[in-house]
Amino acid sequence: MKQRRRVLAASTALLAAVPLAIAAMSANASIPPPASGWTQVWGDDFNGSNGSLPSSANWIIDTGHGYPGGPANWGTGEIQNYTNSTNNLKLDGNGNLRITALKDGAGNWTSARIETQRSNFKPPAGGKLAIEGRIQMPNVTGEAALGYWPAFWTLGSPYRGNYWNWPGIGEFDIMENVNGLNSVWGVLHCDVAPGGACGEFTGIGNSRACPGSSCQSAFHTYRFEWDDAAKTFTWFVDGQSFHQVTQARVGVNVWNAMTSHAGHFILLNLAMGGAFPNALNNNQPTPVAATQSGHSMVVDYVAVYSSGGGTTTPPTTTTTTSNPGGGGSAYSDLQAENASERSGGSVSPGDGGSGVHQIANGGYLKFSGVNFGTGPARQFYARVASGAAGGVSGLVEVRLGSRTATPVGSIAVGNTGGWDAWRTIPANISNISGTHDVYITFTSGQPAPYVSVNWVKFGT
Repeated sequence: MKQRRRVLAASTALLAAVPLAIAAMSANASIPPPASGWTQVWGDDFNGSNGSLPSSANWIIDTGHGYPGGPANWGTGEIQNYTNSTNNLKLDGNGNLRITALKDGAGNWTSARIETQRSNFKPPAGGKLAIEGRIQMPNVTGEAALGYWPAFWTLGSPYRGNYWNWPGIGEFDIMENVNGLNSVWGVLHCDVAPGGACGEFTGIGNSRACPGSSCQSAFHTYRFEWDDAAKTFTWFVDGQSFHQVTQARVGVNVWNAMTSHAGHFILLNLAMGGAFPNALNNNQPTPVAATQSGHSMVVDYVAVYSSGGGTTTPPTTTTTTSNPGGGGSAYSDLQAENASERSGGSVSPGDGGSGVHQIANGGYLKFSGVNFGTGPARQFYARVASGAAGGVSGLVEVRLGSRTATPVGSIAVGNTGGWDAWRTIPANISNISGTHDVYITFTSGQPAPYVSVNWVKFGT
C-alpha cells in the first residue's frame, strides 16, 4: 500500500495446496481454533454492540491524508480522508468490523484505516508466524467499483514515527484488491525504491481469483505465513497457497532488514483511488463519476498464530537483554527493572516479563556504562503502556551523563488503551557513539502517573 504504482497480472497458478483447517463459518463466528501445532497469540473477533468503534486496546485509528510528517496521501496517491466516524468505521453487532467508503454531496470521499497497537508480530526463533483474516471485499463490481482499494497488510515496526524508511523495513500485503476485480493480490515490498531487490514500486507479487464464490460476494480467509527456519514468506487464500518469496530471492541483508527488528504491525483499510486502481484502469484516475458510494470491507476476525521455535508466542522483546545493573549494549533491550538507579514507579510483571509501572513526573531510570560503539545511534525505542486518565500525558526523555543534561531525544506518551496495552514507540536522536551513563527521565505537567516502561534500546 505504500509509495508505489503497480501493474500485476492476475494468475491462477497455485504454488501448493496446504491442509489448513478452513471451515465454513457464519458471518458472526468467533476466531477459529488454531490448526494442530499452532497457538493463537493475538486476535480480535470484532464482537461488540452495533455502532461502536473497534477496541482501542487492540487498534489505533488513523485519520487524515497521511501520518504527521509523512508522505502525502499515505504515499499512494489515494484521495479519501480517513476518519474515526462510525459512518466509516464501526462494529455491526453481528461480529464484524465494517469499513465503509462514502462520498458527500461535494464529491469528497471518506473512509477508514486502523492498525494494531502491537508492533512486534514476528515468529519465535526457528519457528513460524501466521497472520490471518476472514474478510469480504466491498460487494461492488464493474464501473461502480472503480477506485475501491481494500487491503489487509503489515508494516515493519520501525516505520512508526519515521515514515520515510519504506520499503526497507518490509511490507507484507496479505490481501489487496482494486476496482472490484475477482482477484486477491499478495505482495512483498522490500529494500529500496525505486528498483532494489523487490523491483519497487511494484514489489514481488502474485494474484489469483478467489476460490468458489467471488472475492466480492462472499467471505474468504486470507493468510500469510512467515517461516523463520525455512526463510520463506507464503500467501494463502482459503487454505490454498498462491505466492511465496524466499530469502534467497532477495538476499540475506534485505531479508534481515525486514525481519530482524522488533516485528510488524497489522493494518486494515479501504482506500479510494491511487496508483494501484488507476494503473488497472488504463492509467486513468479513479474513482469516477459512476463509482458508487457506501460499500464496505467487512472483517469477521483477524488472528495471529505461532508455531515451533523456542517459544509459542512472538517475543515481546528481543532475545538479547541488558546486563543486570543496567549496563551493556545500547542496541540490546535495556530492561527497565534492571536500571542501576530508579526513582518512581514500581517493578511488577507485564508484557511477558517485568517492567517499571506507572511512573509520574520527576521519575527516572539510570543505565550505567551503556556502550554505543562507533554507532552512531540515531534511533531511540521505548516499550511503553499507559492507562492514564484523559488529558494526562508526558515525555520519556533520553539524557547522557546527567539527569539534568539537555535531552538528546524524547517521545510523548498519552493513554495507549490501558496499562497492559503495550506499544513500541520510536524517536530520532542525535548521533551517539562511545560509552555513556544513560538517564531516561519522565516529565509531565500533571502529577498523576502516565507511563509504564518495559525496556528501552537504541538503533543506528
